[in-house]
Amino acid sequence: MTTPPALSREHPLPAQDGAPWWRRGSTLACLVAVILGVELFLGWPALTQALHYLRTPDKGWVAAAVAAEIASMGTYARMQRALLHGAGTKVSIRRHAAMAYASHSLSVTLPGGPVFSTTFNFRQMRRYGASPAEASWCIALSSVLSTGALILVGAAGGLLARNTTDWQTLVGYGLIAIAITAAVRVLAKHPQWLEGPVRRLLGSVNKVRHRPPEHGADRLFGFVGQLRAVRIHPVRFAVASLLAMANWLFDALCLWMCCVAVGADRISPIPLLIAYCAGMAAASVPIVPGGLGVIDAALVLGLVAAGLDSASAVAAVVLYRIISFGFIIGLGWLVWLILRRRARTSAAT
Repeated sequence: MTTPPALSREHPLPAQDGAPWWRRGSTLACLVAVILGVELFLGWPALTQALHYLRTPDKGWVAAAVAAEIASMGTYARMQRALLHGAGTKVSIRRHAAMAYASHSLSVTLPGGPVFSTTFNFRQMRRYGASPAEASWCIALSSVLSTGALILVGAAGGLLARNTTDWQTLVGYGLIAIAITAAVRVLAKHPQWLEGPVRRLLGSVNKVRHRPPEHGADRLFGFVGQLRAVRIHPVRFAVASLLAMANWLFDALCLWMCCVAVGADRISPIPLLIAYCAGMAAASVPIVPGGLGVIDAALVLGLVAAGLDSASAVAAVVLYRIISFGFIIGLGWLVWLILRRRARTSAAT
């Protein structure tokens, strides 16, 4: 082993990567600016044509697209209401709709939005009278149903696009979704099956935290006891599943109406549905809040592949995002502020 030389004027510190950090940063910024400039130059004709379409959309179809997006949010609220009502807590659809709008805005605009959205949903359901087990059950199952519904819609669109009579794939996806939801229901009905694994996991966590092995067990298994009392009637569960699918289909209908509003009315429903599912799948990658840029690029590419020209695709996607992101998110934040003000007033009185 050799001893490193002492730091002195004869042995100065080497430069990091050969250039100061600000020079490397400015080089990267210039490179990005050049790439964006080239893309803007190449896509300028399509962009100007898209702006022309956006200045002259069909107002009737725009209004219909807004109505479809509102219906999409309404079906999601009704899905959660069906689950919570089936678990034993009945809440008005107005409160569920307010909760859906506010939590959606939290989820798609804040960094780590799903965490804030889940916490907000849980607190609101507790204010509405749901037990911790009922609130947790409703939030978890609504997420499972929503994801499974998107998978089924995408699979159905893919099979219809291939004009095939091979429905085994769709049936397989359906059975997987049913199996997952059934497993969740069975575990909720027999939570004691998890007692052994949970105790071992809790003991390991407490060992790392230097706590007694049974620390927190009473509270945890008290929650499990509440979960055992949660029951959802199969009819309400089926209704919630259908509403989860309707939520995605109304949103896809909004995208189609935006295409018609800008004059791109020749697109077929099935290719549009596939493009829509691709965009929503891209939204599951939380790179930036709201999927800005990610969802838009996936939707534009999907619509171009479906037969639209690039100008029409860009115009339709921009209009769709104005409605589904700008209008709905703005409305959701307004609802959140109202709910927050009411909660503070209640706490003060």
